[in-house]
Amino acid sequence: MGDDVSGLLPRLREICGEEHVITDESRRRTYDRDGLTYHSAVPGVVVLPDTTAQVASVVRLCADHGVPFVPRGSGTGLSAGALPVPDGVLIVTSRMRRIREVDIVNERAVVEPGVFNLDITRAAEPDGYYFAPDPSSQQVCSIGGNVAENSGGAHCLKYGFTVNHVTGLEIVTPEGDVVQLGGKAPDAPGYDLLGAFIGSEGTLGIATAVTVRLVRAPERVSTLLAAFTTMDAGGAAVSAIIASGMLPAAIEMMDELAISAAESAVACGYPDGAGAVLIVELDGSGADVDAMFDTVSELCRDAGAFEIRTASDADERTRIWKGRKSAFAAMGRISPAYIVQDGVVPRSSLSEVLARISDLSAETGIAVANVFHAGDGNLHPLVLFDDADETATELAAEVSGAILDLCVDHGGSITGEHGVGVDKACRMPKMFSPDDLETMDLFRHAFDPQGIANPDKLLPTPRLCGEAPGVRKGVHPLVSEGKAEQF
Repeated sequence: MGDDVSGLLPRLREICGEEHVITDESRRRTYDRDGLTYHSAVPGVVVLPDTTAQVASVVRLCADHGVPFVPRGSGTGLSAGALPVPDGVLIVTSRMRRIREVDIVNERAVVEPGVFNLDITRAAEPDGYYFAPDPSSQQVCSIGGNVAENSGGAHCLKYGFTVNHVTGLEIVTPEGDVVQLGGKAPDAPGYDLLGAFIGSEGTLGIATAVTVRLVRAPERVSTLLAAFTTMDAGGAAVSAIIASGMLPAAIEMMDELAISAAESAVACGYPDGAGAVLIVELDGSGADVDAMFDTVSELCRDAGAFEIRTASDADERTRIWKGRKSAFAAMGRISPAYIVQDGVVPRSSLSEVLARISDLSAETGIAVANVFHAGDGNLHPLVLFDDADETATELAAEVSGAILDLCVDHGGSITGEHGVGVDKACRMPKMFSPDDLETMDLFRHAFDPQGIANPDKLLPTPRLCGEAPGVRKGVHPLVSEGKAEQF
Protein backbone atom coordinates (compact mmCIF):
# COMPACT_ATOMS: atom_id res chain seq x y z
CA MET A 1 0.00 0.00 0.00
CA GLY A 2 1.47 3.35 -1.07
CA ASP A 3 2.24 6.10 1.41
CA ASP A 4 -0.26 8.47 -0.25
CA VAL A 5 -3.09 5.95 0.19
CA SER A 6 -2.03 5.13 3.75
CA GLY A 7 -2.34 8.77 4.66
CA LEU A 8 -5.99 8.78 3.57
CA LEU A 9 -7.06 5.84 5.73
CA PRO A 10 -8.18 7.73 8.86
CA ARG A 11 -10.40 10.04 6.84
CA LEU A 12 -11.74 7.21 4.64
CA ARG A 13 -12.78 5.35 7.79
CA GLU A 14 -14.56 8.46 9.07
CA ILE A 15 -16.45 8.76 5.80
CA CYS A 16 -17.43 5.13 5.11
CA GLY A 17 -17.02 3.40 8.47
CA GLU A 18 -14.23 1.10 9.62
CA GLU A 19 -15.85 -2.06 8.24
CA HIS A 20 -16.23 -0.54 4.75
CA VAL A 21 -12.57 0.35 4.25
CA ILE A 22 -10.59 -2.73 3.19
CA THR A 23 -6.83 -2.72 3.72
CA ASP A 24 -6.05 -6.40 4.28
CA GLU A 25 -4.11 -7.64 1.25
CA SER A 26 -5.94 -10.94 0.90
CA ARG A 27 -9.29 -9.14 0.86
CA ARG A 28 -8.01 -6.48 -1.54
CA ARG A 29 -6.96 -9.24 -3.92
CA THR A 30 -10.61 -10.24 -4.38
CA TYR A 31 -11.00 -6.96 -6.29
CA ASP A 32 -7.88 -7.28 -8.45
CA ARG A 33 -9.71 -7.77 -11.78
CA ASP A 34 -13.09 -7.58 -13.44
CA GLY A 35 -14.72 -10.16 -15.71
CA LEU A 36 -11.75 -10.01 -18.08
CA THR A 37 -9.35 -12.03 -15.95
CA TYR A 38 -6.48 -11.53 -18.41
CA HIS A 39 -5.49 -8.30 -16.56
CA SER A 40 -5.06 -7.88 -12.80
CA ALA A 41 -3.76 -5.36 -10.24
CA VAL A 42 -4.26 -5.19 -6.48
CA PRO A 43 -5.87 -1.90 -5.36
CA GLY A 44 -4.16 0.25 -2.75
CA VAL A 45 -7.34 0.40 -0.68
CA VAL A 46 -10.97 -0.57 -1.26
CA VAL A 47 -13.87 1.55 0.01
CA LEU A 48 -17.58 0.72 -0.12
CA PRO A 49 -19.62 3.92 0.26
CA ASP A 50 -23.36 3.75 0.85
CA THR A 51 -24.57 7.20 -0.20
CA THR A 52 -23.90 9.91 -2.76
CA ALA A 53 -22.50 12.10 0.03
CA GLN A 54 -19.99 9.40 0.95
CA VAL A 55 -18.91 8.94 -2.67
CA ALA A 56 -18.46 12.70 -3.03
CA SER A 57 -16.42 12.91 0.17
CA VAL A 58 -14.15 10.04 -0.90
CA VAL A 59 -13.58 11.55 -4.36
CA ARG A 60 -12.95 15.02 -2.90
CA LEU A 61 -10.37 13.51 -0.56
CA CYS A 62 -8.64 11.83 -3.51
CA ALA A 63 -8.70 15.08 -5.49
CA ASP A 64 -7.26 17.09 -2.59
CA HIS A 65 -4.31 14.68 -2.36
CA GLY A 66 -3.91 13.87 -6.06
CA VAL A 67 -4.62 10.18 -5.46
CA PRO A 68 -6.13 8.22 -8.38
CA PHE A 69 -9.45 6.43 -7.94
CA VAL A 70 -11.27 3.75 -9.91
CA PRO A 71 -15.07 3.20 -9.79
CA ARG A 72 -16.30 -0.40 -9.67
CA GLY A 73 -19.74 -1.95 -9.60
CA SER A 74 -20.34 -5.70 -9.74
CA GLY A 75 -17.06 -6.36 -11.54
CA THR A 76 -18.67 -8.14 -14.49
CA GLY A 77 -17.12 -5.88 -17.14
CA LEU A 78 -15.12 -7.48 -19.94
CA SER A 79 -12.54 -4.85 -20.90
CA ALA A 80 -10.55 -4.43 -17.65
CA GLY A 81 -12.36 -1.12 -17.28
CA ALA A 82 -12.52 -1.57 -13.49
CA LEU A 83 -8.88 -2.64 -13.19
CA PRO A 84 -7.60 -1.08 -9.94
CA VAL A 85 -4.64 1.26 -9.53
CA PRO A 86 -2.06 -0.21 -7.10
CA ASP A 87 -1.44 3.15 -5.43
CA GLY A 88 -5.05 4.31 -5.66
CA VAL A 89 -8.52 3.99 -4.16
CA LEU A 90 -11.06 1.50 -5.54
CA ILE A 91 -14.55 2.92 -4.99
CA VAL A 92 -17.04 0.04 -5.02
CA THR A 93 -20.71 1.03 -5.37
CA SER A 94 -22.22 -2.40 -4.70
CA ARG A 95 -23.83 -1.27 -1.42
CA MET A 96 -25.80 1.46 -3.21
CA ARG A 97 -28.74 -0.77 -4.19
CA ARG A 98 -31.77 1.39 -3.50
CA ILE A 99 -34.51 1.82 -6.07
CA ARG A 100 -35.37 5.39 -5.16
CA GLU A 101 -38.51 5.68 -7.26
CA VAL A 102 -40.66 3.86 -9.79
CA ASP A 103 -42.68 6.55 -11.58
CA ILE A 104 -45.12 4.73 -13.86
CA VAL A 105 -46.98 7.91 -14.83
CA ASN A 106 -43.79 9.28 -16.42
CA GLU A 107 -42.46 5.81 -17.37
CA ARG A 108 -39.29 6.33 -15.36
CA ALA A 109 -37.38 4.75 -12.49
CA VAL A 110 -34.60 6.32 -10.41
CA VAL A 111 -32.08 3.80 -9.13
CA GLU A 112 -28.68 3.76 -7.47
CA PRO A 113 -25.62 2.38 -9.32
CA GLY A 114 -25.40 -0.90 -7.41
CA VAL A 115 -28.92 -2.02 -8.44
CA PHE A 116 -28.78 -5.13 -10.61
CA ASN A 117 -30.01 -4.60 -14.15
CA LEU A 118 -32.72 -7.26 -13.91
CA ASP A 119 -34.04 -5.86 -10.61
CA ILE A 120 -35.25 -2.73 -12.42
CA THR A 121 -37.49 -4.93 -14.55
CA ARG A 122 -38.67 -6.83 -11.48
CA ALA A 123 -39.64 -3.56 -9.81
CA ALA A 124 -41.60 -2.40 -12.86
CA GLU A 125 -43.22 -5.72 -13.86
CA PRO A 126 -46.29 -5.43 -11.57
CA ASP A 127 -47.29 -2.34 -13.56
CA GLY A 128 -46.69 -3.97 -16.94
CA TYR A 129 -43.32 -2.35 -17.68
CA TYR A 130 -39.69 -3.44 -17.96
CA PHE A 131 -36.16 -2.10 -18.51
CA ALA A 132 -35.19 -2.96 -22.10
CA PRO A 133 -31.35 -3.13 -22.07
CA ASP A 134 -30.48 -6.69 -21.11
CA PRO A 135 -26.81 -7.71 -21.07
CA SER A 136 -26.38 -11.47 -20.77
CA SER A 137 -25.09 -10.88 -17.23
CA GLN A 138 -28.19 -8.85 -16.27
CA GLN A 139 -28.85 -10.95 -13.17
CA VAL A 140 -25.55 -9.83 -11.64
CA CYS A 141 -24.35 -6.73 -13.52
CA SER A 142 -25.20 -3.37 -11.98
CA ILE A 143 -26.69 -0.33 -13.64
CA GLY A 144 -23.70 1.88 -12.78
CA GLY A 145 -21.48 -0.37 -14.86
CA ASN A 146 -24.06 -0.45 -17.66
CA VAL A 147 -23.91 3.35 -17.76
CA ALA A 148 -20.10 3.40 -17.66
CA GLU A 149 -19.76 0.97 -20.58
CA ASN A 150 -22.97 1.88 -22.47
CA SER A 151 -23.87 -1.79 -22.31
CA GLY A 152 -26.07 -3.49 -24.84
CA GLY A 153 -27.55 -6.96 -24.89
CA ALA A 154 -29.45 -9.41 -26.99
CA HIS A 155 -32.35 -7.03 -27.60
CA CYS A 156 -30.30 -3.99 -28.63
CA LEU A 157 -31.19 -4.69 -32.27
CA LYS A 158 -34.67 -3.25 -31.69
CA TYR A 159 -34.35 -1.34 -28.43
CA GLY A 160 -30.86 0.13 -28.53
CA PHE A 161 -28.21 0.47 -25.83
CA THR A 162 -28.12 1.91 -22.32
CA VAL A 163 -27.72 5.44 -23.72
CA ASN A 164 -31.14 5.11 -25.36
CA HIS A 165 -32.79 4.37 -22.01
CA VAL A 166 -31.15 6.80 -19.57
CA THR A 167 -32.68 10.27 -19.30
CA GLY A 168 -30.90 11.55 -16.20
CA LEU A 169 -27.84 11.04 -14.03
CA GLU A 170 -26.67 12.24 -10.66
CA ILE A 171 -22.89 12.21 -10.86
CA VAL A 172 -19.92 12.93 -8.66
CA THR A 173 -17.28 14.74 -10.70
CA PRO A 174 -13.56 13.92 -10.33
CA GLU A 175 -13.26 16.98 -8.08
CA GLY A 176 -15.97 15.72 -5.72
CA ASP A 177 -18.90 17.91 -6.80
CA VAL A 178 -22.41 16.45 -7.10
CA VAL A 179 -24.00 17.41 -10.43
CA GLN A 180 -27.31 16.54 -12.08
CA LEU A 181 -27.34 15.78 -15.82
CA GLY A 182 -30.76 15.53 -17.45
CA GLY A 183 -33.77 14.25 -15.52
CA LYS A 184 -37.14 12.66 -16.24
CA ALA A 185 -37.86 14.77 -19.31
CA PRO A 186 -37.11 13.17 -22.69
CA ASP A 187 -34.35 15.63 -23.53
CA ALA A 188 -32.55 18.66 -22.12
CA PRO A 189 -31.26 21.74 -23.97
CA GLY A 190 -27.59 22.50 -24.40
CA TYR A 191 -24.63 20.21 -24.95
CA ASP A 192 -25.36 16.51 -24.56
CA LEU A 193 -23.23 15.95 -21.46
CA LEU A 194 -25.51 13.07 -20.51
CA GLY A 195 -24.64 11.27 -23.74
CA ALA A 196 -20.96 12.04 -23.25
CA PHE A 197 -20.94 10.62 -19.73
CA ILE A 198 -22.67 7.36 -20.72
CA GLY A 199 -19.93 5.12 -22.07
CA SER A 200 -17.11 7.25 -20.62
CA GLU A 201 -15.94 4.25 -18.56
CA GLY A 202 -15.48 6.05 -15.25
CA THR A 203 -13.11 8.66 -16.70
CA LEU A 204 -15.53 11.58 -16.22
CA GLY A 205 -16.79 10.72 -12.73
CA ILE A 206 -19.08 8.31 -10.91
CA ALA A 207 -22.85 7.96 -11.42
CA THR A 208 -24.61 7.79 -8.05
CA ALA A 209 -28.21 7.78 -9.31
CA VAL A 210 -29.62 6.86 -12.72
CA THR A 211 -33.00 7.84 -14.16
CA VAL A 212 -34.03 5.19 -16.68
CA ARG A 213 -36.79 4.87 -19.21
CA LEU A 214 -39.35 2.11 -18.57
CA VAL A 215 -40.91 0.38 -21.57
CA ARG A 216 -44.40 -1.09 -21.73
CA ALA A 217 -44.25 -4.89 -21.91
CA PRO A 218 -45.33 -6.14 -25.37
CA GLU A 219 -48.62 -7.92 -25.88
CA ARG A 220 -46.93 -10.97 -27.37
CA VAL A 221 -43.41 -12.40 -27.37
CA SER A 222 -42.48 -15.33 -29.59
CA THR A 223 -39.07 -17.02 -29.66
CA LEU A 224 -37.80 -19.28 -32.42
CA LEU A 225 -34.69 -21.45 -32.55
CA ALA A 226 -33.46 -22.54 -35.98
CA ALA A 227 -30.67 -25.07 -36.48
CA PHE A 228 -28.37 -25.04 -39.53
CA THR A 229 -25.54 -27.31 -40.62
CA THR A 230 -23.23 -24.36 -41.35
CA MET A 231 -22.62 -20.80 -40.19
CA ASP A 232 -22.98 -19.58 -43.78
CA ALA A 233 -26.52 -20.95 -43.92
CA GLY A 234 -27.38 -19.26 -40.63
CA GLY A 235 -25.85 -16.01 -41.89
CA ALA A 236 -27.95 -16.22 -45.05
CA ALA A 237 -31.07 -16.50 -42.88
CA VAL A 238 -30.06 -13.40 -40.92
CA SER A 239 -29.56 -11.41 -44.12
CA ALA A 240 -32.93 -12.54 -45.46
CA ILE A 241 -34.75 -11.61 -42.25
CA ILE A 242 -33.27 -8.10 -42.16
CA ALA A 243 -33.80 -7.61 -45.90
CA SER A 244 -37.49 -8.45 -45.47
CA GLY A 245 -37.99 -5.18 -43.58
CA MET A 246 -38.87 -6.80 -40.26
CA LEU A 247 -37.22 -5.66 -37.03
CA PRO A 248 -37.05 -8.57 -34.58
CA ALA A 249 -36.35 -7.82 -30.94
CA ALA A 250 -33.26 -10.05 -31.15
CA ILE A 251 -31.30 -12.20 -33.60
CA GLU A 252 -28.54 -14.22 -31.91
CA MET A 253 -26.21 -16.86 -33.36
CA MET A 254 -23.86 -19.47 -31.92
CA ASP A 255 -21.40 -21.70 -33.77
CA GLU A 256 -20.70 -25.40 -33.23
CA LEU A 257 -17.96 -24.89 -30.62
CA ALA A 258 -20.11 -22.48 -28.60
CA ILE A 259 -23.05 -24.89 -28.77
CA SER A 260 -20.84 -27.73 -27.53
CA ALA A 261 -19.66 -25.67 -24.55
CA ALA A 262 -23.21 -24.63 -23.66
CA GLU A 263 -24.40 -28.23 -23.83
CA SER A 264 -21.60 -29.29 -21.47
CA ALA A 265 -22.41 -26.54 -19.01
CA VAL A 266 -26.21 -26.26 -18.92
CA ALA A 267 -27.57 -29.09 -21.12
CA CYS A 268 -29.55 -26.62 -23.22
CA GLY A 269 -30.72 -29.37 -25.58
CA TYR A 270 -30.04 -27.67 -28.89
CA PRO A 271 -30.52 -29.87 -31.99
CA ASP A 272 -27.90 -32.54 -32.62
CA GLY A 273 -25.62 -31.92 -35.58
CA ALA A 274 -26.09 -28.16 -35.60
CA GLY A 275 -23.15 -26.21 -36.99
CA ALA A 276 -24.99 -23.04 -36.02
CA VAL A 277 -28.15 -22.10 -34.18
CA LEU A 278 -30.12 -18.92 -34.66
CA ILE A 279 -32.36 -17.50 -31.94
CA VAL A 280 -34.92 -15.01 -33.21
CA GLU A 281 -37.24 -13.22 -30.80
CA LEU A 282 -40.26 -11.26 -32.01
CA ASP A 283 -42.45 -8.97 -29.94
CA GLY A 284 -45.37 -6.60 -30.43
CA SER A 285 -49.08 -7.03 -30.99
CA GLY A 286 -50.39 -10.56 -31.34
CA ALA A 287 -51.32 -10.16 -35.00
CA ASP A 288 -47.97 -8.62 -35.94
CA VAL A 289 -45.96 -11.29 -34.11
CA ASP A 290 -47.93 -14.11 -35.73
CA ALA A 291 -47.33 -12.67 -39.20
CA MET A 292 -43.62 -12.06 -38.57
CA PHE A 293 -43.19 -15.52 -37.10
CA ASP A 294 -44.55 -17.21 -40.22
CA THR A 295 -42.22 -15.13 -42.40
CA VAL A 296 -39.15 -15.79 -40.26
CA SER A 297 -39.83 -19.53 -40.20
CA GLU A 298 -40.15 -19.60 -43.99
CA LEU A 299 -36.95 -17.58 -44.48
CA CYS A 300 -35.01 -19.90 -42.16
CA ARG A 301 -36.25 -22.98 -44.00
CA ASP A 302 -35.34 -21.40 -47.35
CA ALA A 303 -31.82 -20.78 -46.00
CA GLY A 304 -31.45 -24.44 -45.05
CA ALA A 305 -32.68 -24.77 -41.44
CA PHE A 306 -33.09 -28.49 -40.71
CA GLU A 307 -35.02 -27.94 -37.48
CA ILE A 308 -37.11 -25.09 -36.11
CA ARG A 309 -38.40 -24.91 -32.55
CA THR A 310 -40.90 -22.49 -31.08
CA ALA A 311 -41.30 -21.36 -27.49
CA SER A 312 -44.97 -21.20 -26.59
CA ASP A 313 -44.54 -19.89 -23.05
CA ALA A 314 -42.04 -18.14 -20.74
CA ASP A 315 -40.50 -21.41 -19.52
CA GLU A 316 -39.76 -22.58 -23.05
CA ARG A 317 -38.29 -19.15 -23.92
CA THR A 318 -36.02 -19.45 -20.91
CA ARG A 319 -34.82 -22.87 -22.07
CA ILE A 320 -34.05 -21.59 -25.56
CA TRP A 321 -32.15 -18.59 -24.18
CA LYS A 322 -30.35 -20.65 -21.52
CA GLY A 323 -27.57 -21.81 -23.82
CA ARG A 324 -26.98 -18.35 -25.27
CA LYS A 325 -27.03 -16.59 -21.89
CA SER A 326 -24.59 -19.16 -20.47
CA ALA A 327 -22.21 -19.24 -23.43
CA PHE A 328 -19.40 -17.10 -22.02
CA ALA A 329 -19.21 -18.89 -18.68
CA ALA A 330 -19.60 -22.25 -20.41
CA MET A 331 -16.23 -21.85 -22.12
CA GLY A 332 -14.58 -22.90 -18.87
CA ARG A 333 -15.87 -26.42 -19.61
CA ILE A 334 -13.80 -26.74 -22.79
CA SER A 335 -10.80 -24.46 -22.25
CA PRO A 336 -8.53 -23.56 -19.30
CA ALA A 337 -8.68 -19.87 -20.28
CA TYR A 338 -10.27 -17.62 -22.87
CA ILE A 339 -10.40 -14.02 -24.03
CA VAL A 340 -13.85 -12.58 -24.71
CA GLN A 341 -13.64 -10.22 -27.65
CA ASP A 342 -16.19 -7.64 -28.74
CA GLY A 343 -16.07 -6.16 -32.23
CA VAL A 344 -18.60 -4.86 -34.70
CA VAL A 345 -18.83 -5.26 -38.48
CA PRO A 346 -21.47 -4.26 -41.04
CA ARG A 347 -23.95 -7.10 -41.48
CA SER A 348 -22.89 -7.38 -45.11
CA SER A 349 -19.36 -8.31 -43.95
CA LEU A 350 -20.38 -10.99 -41.45
CA SER A 351 -19.67 -14.01 -43.64
CA GLU A 352 -16.29 -12.71 -44.82
CA VAL A 353 -15.14 -11.75 -41.32
CA LEU A 354 -16.27 -15.06 -39.79
CA ALA A 355 -14.43 -16.94 -42.54
CA ARG A 356 -11.25 -14.98 -41.82
CA ILE A 357 -11.60 -15.67 -38.07
CA SER A 358 -11.81 -19.37 -38.95
CA ASP A 359 -8.64 -19.01 -41.04
CA LEU A 360 -6.84 -17.28 -38.14
CA SER A 361 -7.82 -20.14 -35.87
CA ALA A 362 -6.54 -22.75 -38.33
CA GLU A 363 -3.28 -20.86 -38.97
CA THR A 364 -2.42 -20.44 -35.30
CA GLY A 365 -3.97 -23.54 -33.74
CA ILE A 366 -5.92 -21.28 -31.36
CA ALA A 367 -9.58 -22.32 -31.20
CA VAL A 368 -12.20 -19.56 -31.50
CA ALA A 369 -15.86 -20.00 -30.55
CA ASN A 370 -18.33 -17.50 -31.99
CA VAL A 371 -21.34 -16.07 -30.18
CA PHE A 372 -22.82 -12.88 -31.51
CA HIS A 373 -25.68 -10.45 -31.96
CA ALA A 374 -26.14 -11.37 -35.59
CA GLY A 375 -28.81 -8.76 -36.27
CA ASP A 376 -26.47 -5.81 -35.78
CA GLY A 377 -23.09 -7.37 -36.52
CA ASN A 378 -21.80 -7.31 -32.94
CA LEU A 379 -19.34 -10.23 -32.70
CA HIS A 380 -18.20 -11.93 -29.50
CA PRO A 381 -15.41 -14.30 -30.55
CA LEU A 382 -14.14 -16.34 -27.61
CA VAL A 383 -10.43 -17.02 -28.07
CA LEU A 384 -9.58 -20.25 -26.25
CA PHE A 385 -6.12 -21.11 -24.91
CA ASP A 386 -4.15 -22.77 -22.13
CA ASP A 387 -2.79 -20.02 -19.89
CA ALA A 388 -0.16 -22.44 -18.52
CA ASP A 389 1.42 -22.40 -21.98
CA GLU A 390 3.28 -19.11 -22.58
CA THR A 391 3.36 -19.58 -26.34
CA ALA A 392 -0.37 -20.30 -26.50
CA THR A 393 -1.05 -17.26 -24.33
CA GLU A 394 0.91 -14.99 -26.67
CA LEU A 395 -0.77 -16.48 -29.74
CA ALA A 396 -4.22 -16.00 -28.18
CA ALA A 397 -3.47 -12.33 -27.57
CA GLU A 398 -2.30 -11.96 -31.18
CA VAL A 399 -5.43 -13.65 -32.53
CA SER A 400 -7.63 -11.51 -30.29
CA GLY A 401 -6.00 -8.33 -31.56
CA ALA A 402 -6.10 -9.48 -35.16
CA ILE A 403 -9.87 -10.00 -34.88
CA LEU A 404 -10.31 -6.39 -33.78
CA ASP A 405 -8.13 -5.18 -36.65
CA LEU A 406 -10.24 -7.26 -38.99
CA CYS A 407 -13.41 -5.57 -37.73
CA VAL A 408 -11.98 -2.08 -38.26
CA ASP A 409 -10.64 -2.99 -41.71
CA HIS A 410 -14.19 -3.95 -42.71
CA GLY A 411 -15.64 -0.62 -41.59
CA GLY A 412 -16.58 -1.73 -38.07
CA SER A 413 -15.46 -0.97 -34.53
CA ILE A 414 -13.19 -2.39 -31.82
CA THR A 415 -16.10 -2.58 -29.39
CA GLY A 416 -19.87 -2.77 -29.52
CA GLU A 417 -20.84 -2.95 -25.85
CA HIS A 418 -17.97 -4.13 -23.63
CA GLY A 419 -16.02 -0.88 -23.71
CA VAL A 420 -12.34 -0.13 -24.30
CA GLY A 421 -10.90 -0.16 -20.78
CA VAL A 422 -7.28 -1.28 -20.63
CA ASP A 423 -7.72 -4.18 -23.01
CA LYS A 424 -8.35 -2.18 -26.19
CA ALA A 425 -6.84 1.23 -25.42
CA CYS A 426 -3.81 0.56 -27.61
CA ARG A 427 -6.10 -0.09 -30.57
CA MET A 428 -7.91 3.23 -30.37
CA PRO A 429 -5.42 4.74 -32.89
CA LYS A 430 -6.59 2.08 -35.33
CA MET A 431 -9.97 3.87 -35.41
CA PHE A 432 -9.08 7.46 -34.58
CA SER A 433 -6.49 9.97 -35.77
CA PRO A 434 -4.08 11.73 -33.37
CA ASP A 435 -6.25 14.85 -33.62
CA ASP A 436 -9.37 12.84 -32.71
CA LEU A 437 -7.63 11.35 -29.68
CA GLU A 438 -6.24 14.73 -28.65
CA THR A 439 -9.77 16.17 -28.69
CA MET A 440 -11.07 13.29 -26.58
CA ASP A 441 -8.18 13.79 -24.17
CA LEU A 442 -8.94 17.51 -23.85
CA PHE A 443 -12.61 16.79 -23.17
CA ARG A 444 -11.65 14.23 -20.52
CA HIS A 445 -9.36 16.71 -18.77
CA ALA A 446 -12.09 19.36 -18.76
CA PHE A 447 -13.91 17.04 -16.34
CA ASP A 448 -10.77 15.68 -14.67
CA PRO A 449 -7.94 18.25 -14.66
CA GLN A 450 -5.64 16.08 -12.52
CA GLY A 451 -6.13 12.89 -14.53
CA ILE A 452 -7.07 10.86 -11.44
CA ALA A 453 -10.44 9.38 -12.53
CA ASN A 454 -9.89 5.80 -13.74
CA PRO A 455 -6.47 6.62 -15.23
CA ASP A 456 -4.94 4.60 -18.05
CA LYS A 457 -8.34 3.53 -19.39
CA LEU A 458 -10.09 4.22 -22.69
CA LEU A 459 -7.40 6.44 -24.27
CA PRO A 460 -3.93 5.13 -25.16
CA THR A 461 -1.02 6.40 -23.08
CA PRO A 462 2.74 6.02 -23.59
CA ARG A 463 2.97 3.92 -20.44
CA LEU A 464 0.46 1.41 -21.77
CA CYS A 465 1.17 1.41 -25.49
CA GLY A 466 4.50 3.04 -26.18
CA GLU A 467 4.67 6.51 -27.68
CA ALA A 468 1.30 7.54 -29.11
CA PRO A 469 1.35 10.93 -30.85
CA GLY A 470 -1.11 13.47 -29.55
CA VAL A 471 -2.06 11.46 -26.47
CA ARG A 472 -0.78 12.16 -22.99
CA LYS A 473 -1.34 11.21 -19.37
CA GLY A 474 -1.61 13.77 -16.59
CA VAL A 475 -2.76 17.38 -16.66
CA HIS A 476 -3.46 18.62 -20.18
CA PRO A 477 -1.40 21.73 -21.05
CA LEU A 478 -4.46 23.80 -21.99
CA VAL A 479 -6.02 22.92 -18.63
CA SER A 480 -2.89 23.72 -16.63
CA GLU A 481 -2.51 27.04 -18.44
CA GLY A 482 -6.13 28.01 -17.83
CA LYS A 483 -6.91 28.03 -21.55
CA ALA A 484 -9.40 25.16 -21.75
CA GLU A 485 -12.15 27.64 -22.64
CA GLN A 486 -10.42 28.10 -26.02
CA PHE A 487 -11.35 24.53 -26.96
